[in-house]
Amino acid sequence: MTSKRPRAHTFTDLLDEMAGRHRHREAIIWRGQRLDWAGWRERSAALAGFLQRHGVERGDRVAILLPNRPEWLISVMAALRIGAIAVPISTFSSPRELAWTLAHCDPAALVLAPAFGDRDWLAALRRAERVPDCLVSVDNSPVGTPWDRALAGEPATGPGPGPGDTCFILYTSGSTADPKGVTLLHRDVIANGFDIGERQHLTADDRLWCAIPLFWSFGAANALPAVMSHGGTLVLQERFDPGSAIRLIREEGCTVFYGMVNMVRAMRDHPGWSAEAFVSMRTGLTIGLARDVTFMVETLSAPQLCTVYGSTETCGNCAVSDALDPLDLRLATQGLPLPGMQIRAVDPRTRAPLPNGTVGELAVRGHVTPGYFRAPELTARAFDADGWFLTGDLGLVGNDGRVRFRGRIRELIKTGGINVSPLEVETVLIQHPDVREAHVIGLADPDRDEIVAAVVEPEPGRTVDPTVLRTWCRELLAAYKVPATIRLAQGADLPRTATGKIHKPGLPALFDAAEAQP
Repeated sequence: MTSKRPRAHTFTDLLDEMAGRHRHREAIIWRGQRLDWAGWRERSAALAGFLQRHGVERGDRVAILLPNRPEWLISVMAALRIGAIAVPISTFSSPRELAWTLAHCDPAALVLAPAFGDRDWLAALRRAERVPDCLVSVDNSPVGTPWDRALAGEPATGPGPGPGDTCFILYTSGSTADPKGVTLLHRDVIANGFDIGERQHLTADDRLWCAIPLFWSFGAANALPAVMSHGGTLVLQERFDPGSAIRLIREEGCTVFYGMVNMVRAMRDHPGWSAEAFVSMRTGLTIGLARDVTFMVETLSAPQLCTVYGSTETCGNCAVSDALDPLDLRLATQGLPLPGMQIRAVDPRTRAPLPNGTVGELAVRGHVTPGYFRAPELTARAFDADGWFLTGDLGLVGNDGRVRFRGRIRELIKTGGINVSPLEVETVLIQHPDVREAHVIGLADPDRDEIVAAVVEPEPGRTVDPTVLRTWCRELLAAYKVPATIRLAQGADLPRTATGKIHKPGLPALFDAAEAQP
C-alpha cells in the first residue's frame, strides 16, 4: 500500500499538515504521557515564540541536550519553526566532548536537562568555554528558564524555513580526530524519510518503538521523518533497558522496530522475556549479518523487518529493502536505492564507475549532505568532481539494481551500531603520561559487530595498567568509545610496513580470542 505523499517540504509545514490531518491522534508517548499532533504543534510554536523573543534568528543554531522524551521533539520543531537549525547533542558526551561541540556549533540557545545517567550536565557546562545566554531547562534545573515558563508565552510569528534551508547539524565520528558536523536540508530529510517509511509500508496506525537515541541520524533523519510523514506514533524510551523495552512494546502495541541485534539479544535473555509481548510487531529497520537479521525476525515476530544501507551524510539511509521482499532477498542485500537516490560503485583510486556486480567504493548522489559545518576542506574531500558523495564503504550494485554492502575502506569502527573514530580514541590515549603510542582498531564481536580495541606502547621505563587506562578514557570519552580491551606491546613487536609505519591490518593478531571479548 502506498501512502499519500505529504505536500510539505519542511518540518514546520509537515507538523502543521499532520496536525491538520490527525489532530487528536497520538503522536508521542513517553512514560504514560500522551501528546497528540495538535498538542505537539502548539507546544513547539509556543517554545519557538520564547526563542524568538530571546534573540534566536533564522540560521542560528539551537542545541538540544536531552534524552528521548517529548521535550526533545518539541524543541527541535520549535527551533525549525523560526528558521533556526537544530543541533542535537549526544547524551553519551563526556564534559570534554560537550565543550567541544558547543564551541564548534556556537549555539544561540540550549535546551537541556540538568543530568542524565551518570552525566552531570550542569557541572559540565561550568567547564565549557562557550555556553549561550539563552538556556531552557527541564526537570527543575537551577539554571536557565524553566520549561513550563518557556512555553507560557505567545507563539512565534513570521515566516518559517524554506525547503533548501538546513534543518539539522548532526555530529558524527569519522576519519578525523574531532566529530564532523553533517548538515542536512529540510527537503532532503522530508522526502527521503517518507520513502524510508514507504519501504516499511508505514501507516498512521503504526507505532514505532524508539529506544535508539533521537540525536543519531537513525533517529533524527530516519525514524522521525518516516513516522511523521505517515502520521504514526513515536513511543519513546529514554535509553534502552531490556525489561522496560519488553513491557513498553507489549503495553503500547508497537509495530515498528528500530535497533540492532545486541538489543534483541538482551531482551531475549531477560527474565521478563515473553514472545507474547511482540505479537504486534511487524516491520522496522536494522543492519547486521544474515544470521543476526534472521534471529531478529524470528525473535521479534517481525516478518517484514527491512535491511538498510546508508550514513548520516545520506539522510540516514540511501537504500532500503522492501518489507514485502522475500526474506532471503532482504538477508542478501540492502535493497534498491530510494527514490531520488543514485548509488554506484567506483574504483577507489581513480573514481571511475565500475560495472554492475563489481566491488568498489560506494558513491551516492541525491538526497545527501551539502557539506560539513565549518569544515570546507572535509567537504571538498567527501565529493568527486561530479557531486557524488564518496562513502568510504566497499560494496556493489547488482544487475538487479540492489545494493550489497561488503565492508569499510576506512578504519571507522562500528560498535553496537554506533560509529567510533580510531583517531579520536588514540588522541585521548596518548594524552596519558605513561603512553608513548596508541593504535586503535575494531575487533569482530558476535554481539556488537565490532568492539574497540587498543594496542598501547608505554613510555620507556613506565608501567601501564590497562584498567587504569580505561578509567582514564571514561573521563574523556563517551562510554561506547572506551576500549573494551587493551594490549600492551613494545615498539619492536608492532607490525610495520616497509616504510616503518604501523600496519593496522596486522594488529588483530596481537589479540587472542579471550582478549577480544568485552
